[in-house]
Amino acid sequence: MTKILVTYLSQTGNTKKIAEAIFESLERDKTIEPIDEVQEIEDYSLIFIGFPVHSHSVPFKIESFLRKIPQGKKIALFSTHGSLPGSRLAREALEHAAVIVSKAKVLGTFSCRGKVSMAALEFLSKSPEHKAWTEMAASSQTHPDEGDIEDAKSFAKWIMTLSTQDQV
Repeated sequence: MTKILVTYLSQTGNTKKIAEAIFESLERDKTIEPIDEVQEIEDYSLIFIGFPVHSHSVPFKIESFLRKIPQGKKIALFSTHGSLPGSRLAREALEHAAVIVSKAKVLGTFSCRGKVSMAALEFLSKSPEHKAWTEMAASSQTHPDEGDIEDAKSFAKWIMTLSTQDQV
């Protein structure tokens, strides 16, 4: 029997919203918990791990959690960010997370935009090297939207298909 964990770190609610969409679309024995509340991972055959992108990278709490994933454990990674979809900035953190957890079996990754706090935008806009990013991130204020939620649900269903295939 497949036992599934959906865990996440969320500060503004974006990643939690995506985690809940993933959880809702799963039809098997499942649990959803914030990363700080996860006690055991050994009993789960599949783990979805979500995080907000911080400075184009993985938050420390998530990095620490990823380093504890046992060899061969099946996982799926998801993130929320203020960058444009498909941009280098949107991909970097997921690529970094996959490297950290290279001993596990990463079945797939998903990312979508999420609103960035106004305080962060204000602070970063004062720095010349972040000006272009803050202008781009300002357009993420309506995300995650219904399209992002539906995409997250489709991602979860796709991962479930992959997790049950023998060759994975």
